[in-house]
Amino acid sequence: MKREFNIVIERDEDGYYIRNVPELPGCHTQAKSLDELQKRIVEAIQLYLEVDKDKLEKPTKFVGIQKVEISFEKA
Repeated sequence: MKREFNIVIERDEDGYYIRNVPELPGCHTQAKSLDELQKRIVEAIQLYLEVDKDKLEKPTKFVGIQKVEISFEKA
């Protein structure tokens, strides 16, 4: 059985790449390089699905990513 997942990639202030899987809440990983990040996210998804097999049977549909801009005053 094969299943595709959408991945969100960000880069933090320390230079680490972070990947999140929106369809799998709490499934994320980080690494210094994109190559290492790819290996780690595959492992993270596999481990997540070993624990929560229901996610394979009840897939969600990825809709998209949105940016929201807010204004605030510094305290």
